[in-house]
Formats: sequence, C-alpha cells, structure tokens
Amino acid sequence: MSSMTFMSDLFSTIADRGRALLDLKPGHHAVDRDIGGLAEALVSSRGEASGVALARSLLELYEGLSDQDKIDFFKLLVSDFGPDLEILNDTIERYQQSPDATSVIEIHKAAEPSRQELIRRLNLAPGGTRALVSMRKFLLTQVRENPDLKALDSDFHHLLDSWFNRGFLVMRRIDWNTPAAILEKIIRYEAVHAIDDWDDLRRRIDPPDRRCYAFFHPALVDEPLIFVEVAFTESIPDAISPILAKTREILTPEQANTAVFYSISNCQAGLRGISFGNFLIKQVIDDLRQDLEHIENFVTLSPVPGFVQWLTSNAQESAGLNADEKAALEKVQESGWQDDTSKAENLGKVLLPLAAHYFLQEKSKGSPYDPVARFHLGNGARLERINWLADRSDRGMQQAAGLMVNYLYVIADIESNHEAFASNNEVVTTNEVTRLFKSRSTR
Repeated sequence: MSSMTFMSDLFSTIADRGRALLDLKPGHHAVDRDIGGLAEALVSSRGEASGVALARSLLELYEGLSDQDKIDFFKLLVSDFGPDLEILNDTIERYQQSPDATSVIEIHKAAEPSRQELIRRLNLAPGGTRALVSMRKFLLTQVRENPDLKALDSDFHHLLDSWFNRGFLVMRRIDWNTPAAILEKIIRYEAVHAIDDWDDLRRRIDPPDRRCYAFFHPALVDEPLIFVEVAFTESIPDAISPILAKTREILTPEQANTAVFYSISNCQAGLRGISFGNFLIKQVIDDLRQDLEHIENFVTLSPVPGFVQWLTSNAQESAGLNADEKAALEKVQESGWQDDTSKAENLGKVLLPLAAHYFLQEKSKGSPYDPVARFHLGNGARLERINWLADRSDRGMQQAAGLMVNYLYVIADIESNHEAFASNNEVVTTNEVTRLFKSRSTR
C-alpha cells in the first residue's frame, strides 16, 4: 500500500512538472483546448513529464464533459484515432512480397489503432487506471445504441485484459479488521444475496465458519475487483436460507467437511469481460486445502438467473413443452404458490426435469444458456445437483422459480472437466441430473 502511495506521489510530481513545462495549470487544458486536440497532443508527445501532464489534463477535461460530449469524444477516437491505412496497406504489400517474421511484426504494429497508444498514455496519469475503468463503464452503456463504438471497446478490453491479468492481482481475506471503506464496498457490490446492514455483513465474514476473499489490483488498492463468500458446512447445502439465517448454529471449521461458495460478485462494471472469478475460486480452494486439510467438498450454491426468462420466452419452441409443463408454466407465474406445500411439490415434479433439460440441452452460441453454468463448467466444476425451492426470496422466485444449483469442484477432475467443456461444450454432471433429464421422455 505504501509503495503504491509513493508511486502515485511520484507520478503527481511528474505531472506537476510537466504542467509547468507546458505552462498548464489545473483547469487549463493544453495548447488545444478541445479534447480532440488534447488527445492528438498526447499521442504526439515525446517527453515523459509533458505526456503525464497532458494525460492528467485530458482526464480532468473528460470528467467535466456532459454525457453527449463523452459520446462524441468516443466517436472521435473511433473515426480519427484508428490505424494509418496507407501505412497498413504498404506493410501488407511488403509482407506479400516477403512473407517473413519481420514483415508480420510490421503489420501488427501498423494495424494497431493510435487510440490504443492514447489509452496507454492516459494510464500514466495519477489515478489513470481508475479513470480508464470508469471511462469504459460509461462506454459499455453506450455501445448498444452506438454499434460503431464496439471498436473502441475492443481496444479497452484488449489493454485492460493485459493490465488486470492474474500476475498483477492480489488476493486478500476480508474480515472484520478490514478497513471500513472496503467493507462498505463489499456491502454495496454484493450482487447475489443483498447484505442488509453492518450486522448482516459481520455474520458473513466474522464467525469461524465464514470467510470472504477478494482480488485487488495494485493500481486500485482500495477497490475490490471480485469477491467470494464462503460458508463451512457439514454437508452439501440444498438451500440458501440456513446459510444466511440470522440465528444459526455456528460451527468450528473442524466440524465442517464442505466449503460452500455461495456468492461471487464482480465489483467493477468497467472491467466486464475481464475474467477474475476462475482464478479466485481456484486460489481460495488452494488456500483452504492448506489451512483445513479435512475439508472434503468444494461446492457452490449458485443462482439460476435465466431459468424463468427461458421458461416464459423460449421453452415452448426449444423444449417442446407437454401439457403438464404448459400448465406448470402458467402456475409458476402466479404469486405465492411456493407457500402451498402440495402445489409446490407437484410443480417440482414437472419443473425439475425441465430444469435438467435447460442445463444439459439449451445453448447460446454453442455454450450453455445459463451464464452461471458457463462460468463454473468452464472453470472445471461438475453440475452436481439441482435444488428445488432453494431460494425463496423475491429475486430467487422471479428469476429461477426458487431453483439453485450445486457445482462441485473435484480437484482431480477440474482439468479434464475443463477440457471436455472447452473442446466439446460437454456438461459434466451426475447420474441424478441425467435421470431427471431422461424422465421427461417418459411423460
């Protein structure tokens, strides 16, 4: 932390000296006062001090822009800061005449948009990384309405993927001694099971049978990138309420044989598409195996966020619903059915096999339709069990009709499961889930 403060102070000093060289003061934005001219000056600059000063000035100017002006700036980067096509064509011709390693390198350099170098130089400004992550967060909200901005987002993704690769990430345990500013962000960023207040947070990170781990980056020392909440239990859980209960029996870690990953939350919207979770889970597993050798099972209790949406929009066409399933679909859209034991049991008999079909057969671009399934299966887990009415919260009922899923990480099988999924989109599962799937054909 102190070394990063030193580096931040150093870059601030460089920027201040660069401002003096350029006769800039805070709020004055270089020779060209429009942001496009400032970007051009930054890409063209040669001195490090002047470059850092220009980068800070550009980021300050960007922060003061209206949303529309920010969009216009993005469009300018796409139209005016791309590759030099004349140089690119020349290098392609040289490659065609002499296809060797040197000409390939020249093509690579010529094909790179100058906006990538602009982004690199912006990153040198004090707080540049944080500002660029925030910039991409806003950019992502505009891409759908402005498809031409996809090129700029591709550049951001390419660079952020390099800057936030696993080698730069630091895993820390989050506990009650963690600085309050970070704990507040854990509460705010929790995306799966909302944390109600500080007491609720303490129940999740302080008892001996609870842990929380997060990844941090040296350039964002007080901002978690992703975190996972872990519960130690005596068996693989089939519902979330006992884990989140205010009053429950607290176990010693020695009493447990299962580590449950029950909530994984990405924190930075500007880093969407940059993969952290697979590394985090595997490192947590490694750490827990060293600390608690008696833990036998490493398993998730995961939401199924797309199940009801699929039921109501795609199931009829893709799964060919029978009469019982059509009737169940109508009932599941009613409110309060989960409190009627008989009705809930009958719906479970119909919807559990349909859920097995959803996980094993439904695809989006060749991969499982469900995003949580894509993540864990791609990470080498096995689809262990589908749990009926495991999450009775409003959100759980609306998104998944109460379904939750266990994905089991068997250390010896992680690599082969990952290869099966990566090579053939194979969903590795249990006989229990397979039987559920096959039971549809007997109806």
